[in-house]
Amino acid sequence: MSLTKIRQTHWAPTTSQFRVWKRRHYLGSGDAFWGEAAESLLRWEIKTRSGFSVTPADPVQIGTRPRLNARLGPIIIDEPIEVVDTVRSATRVGYAYATRSGHPVRGEEAFILVRSSQHVFLEIRSLTAPSDHIGWRILYPLLLVAQKITRWRYGKALAEKHS
Repeated sequence: MSLTKIRQTHWAPTTSQFRVWKRRHYLGSGDAFWGEAAESLLRWEIKTRSGFSVTPADPVQIGTRPRLNARLGPIIIDEPIEVVDTVRSATRVGYAYATRSGHPVRGEEAFILVRSSQHVFLEIRSLTAPSDHIGWRILYPLLLVAQKITRWRYGKALAEKHS
């Protein structure tokens, strides 16, 4: 079950276990834009256009366990995940994934396209805590900074392609 509750319009978790973060970005408008953005999101393009590789690059589906890889110069950071929920409706398209053991942080992240009239928004929801691995736990403050940069990229990834 998804902790980010991607089917719910309003999400206000109360937890002391995770850092809670949510933002909404305006991406564009129109039927064609909605269709292209939804298709791109479900093909992992929000991740790949933000600097990650996804293996395998199959379309998003509940239960799949792709590996995300982030490159920092010569270093490749492996980020194992599992897709825990998807939504596909006339006004909401998205997915949530949970981190698996070995990921630099512990938690869940969700990407949801929301259509309001002709306007298309990207909502990002995140629950983050230190990893279960000691090496990553030590680097947790630095990972939070990297997470901020990555989230900024997410906000631009789909809009850049379609604007």
